[in-house]
Amino acid sequence: MARLRKFSAYQNLERPYTRISKYTKQNYVRGGFPHMKIVRFDMGTANKEYDTTLKLNVQRAMNIRQESLESARVVSNRYLEKTLGKNFHLRLKVYPFHVLRENPLASGAGADRMSTGMKMSYGKTIGCAARMKEGQTAFELRIEKKDLKAAREALERAATKLPCSCKVVVS
Repeated sequence: MARLRKFSAYQNLERPYTRISKYTKQNYVRGGFPHMKIVRFDMGTANKEYDTTLKLNVQRAMNIRQESLESARVVSNRYLEKTLGKNFHLRLKVYPFHVLRENPLASGAGADRMSTGMKMSYGKTIGCAARMKEGQTAFELRIEKKDLKAAREALERAATKLPCSCKVVVS
């Protein structure tokens, strides 16, 4: 399996690039939308009344890859199911719409047969990311008041999987 490119290449919020060419046949998105790695957006028991809501807010505007969102979801959901059973509702509030692309340039023997340089540099899709603004909520967790300590721990564990600093807000 191919390795992921370093995230520092994609973390800044830049204008999404859409291909516009003077030749109409070349106005397209090559490769389509990549496979979604996030399995579920709602976990626990959703149709129940809870009295406390916790939110995991992002401290910095940036792109967050779907792989890190999925790993944060898995680690917090696993901790909550071990400690609280199904007595919670965890929701992932963002969707990774932003398609990430790369133009691989080969070097070494035989590179002239594979690489096109910058002639066709639009790039192949390699993944997707959620575009987050400063203070935006990534995860929302609804629980009973007595389970506040376990819920805070679950969101702090999720925050370690995200590539930016996060803040847990209780409301």
